[in-house]
Amino acid sequence: MKSDLDALMQANGLDAILVTGPAQHNPTMTYFTGLVHLSQGELIKPRGQGARLFYGPMERDEAASTGLDTKNLYDYPFKELLKETGGDRIKALALRLKRMFTDTGVTRGRVALYGTSDVGTSYAIFNALQDLMPELELVGELEDSVLLDAMATKDESEAEEMRKISRINMEVVGEVQDFLASHRVKDDILVKADGQPLQIAEVKARINLWLAERGAETPHGTIFAIGRDAGVPHSAGTPTDVLKLGETIVFDIYPAQQGGGYHSDFTRTWCLGYAPDEALALYEDVWAVFQEVMAALKAGEDCPQYQDLTCELFEARGHATIGQDMTIQEGYVHSIGHGLGLFVHERPWFRKQGDTADKLDPGVVVTIEPGLYYPSKNLGCRIEDAVYVTPEGEMEILTEYPYDLVVPVKA
Repeated sequence: MKSDLDALMQANGLDAILVTGPAQHNPTMTYFTGLVHLSQGELIKPRGQGARLFYGPMERDEAASTGLDTKNLYDYPFKELLKETGGDRIKALALRLKRMFTDTGVTRGRVALYGTSDVGTSYAIFNALQDLMPELELVGELEDSVLLDAMATKDESEAEEMRKISRINMEVVGEVQDFLASHRVKDDILVKADGQPLQIAEVKARINLWLAERGAETPHGTIFAIGRDAGVPHSAGTPTDVLKLGETIVFDIYPAQQGGGYHSDFTRTWCLGYAPDEALALYEDVWAVFQEVMAALKAGEDCPQYQDLTCELFEARGHATIGQDMTIQEGYVHSIGHGLGLFVHERPWFRKQGDTADKLDPGVVVTIEPGLYYPSKNLGCRIEDAVYVTPEGEMEILTEYPYDLVVPVKA
């Protein structure tokens, strides 16, 4: 949680954090500012102090609404900076950053870099800043960063935002199911009123509309994949594919609040009209493993053990898993889950190389999503729910929705 950030910075030897970029679709900035309209800013968080947000004057009201300590970038006149640097824009931007750090009391030590900005521009500016402030050590962190450690556990206000986006998600999933069921069938294919086949692109267009109407969006797309595509875990689905009865559809929807806020994440596997024996058998294996893993979840436990458990359960049912061979393309080929929040994938991690920080601590939101994939057989199946570990250590399912495999359609 944010309240843990200073202790985490201390433990990792960080004296300050710099976050750069907009406040929207920029999770590390949004973490501090909330969802405000800030097209570009800089945020400096010294260890042991509150964060200071540097903003453009046209967005002064938005900046003020964050409740953070704020400072106008016009306090660092760019024309004067350009004069001092002989017209060199990169050096001028670096000089502005130097003065921002100095005004915030950060002149030495280790500073971790976060945010969203153009890689080339940032590289040039930070190199120039390093020349101007040699006593600063600019640190780039990997996915086990201090901020991701803090973000892993949610306070009650964050948990409530995730409940809200999950409720929206479930409403839209219901709309999708009703939409599919409303179509007639011709030659085992769903058709529209004009007799033309319904295509995946049209389903996704409706999904985007229904989410937008409810204040949500799909910044990372949506998986709606049928047949062979359902057998490739992250295939988004072929836009022109038609919806044929009896083929497995993997429907994985992970929207965010508009502007890039908190995410929901959810998957169901459907067969329209009926399920062939092979699809039903695959589904029953996934459903059985899903139930066993969900029943085994316990607050405070290490997350990677649930990956081991999932592999053991699938192997006992005769499926190859990445527990046996990390390079396999069919069978159980991915992690059992991941953390969820402002990033659609964040800590805690469930994969085997996760470390001791990856636990089902109270406050985390995780996905549980076992799946089996056989593209050579035109089959794929995944079931996924998002789970919040409450402060009391209970498992609260955020994405409650029926688990039925077959979606009835009109004759």
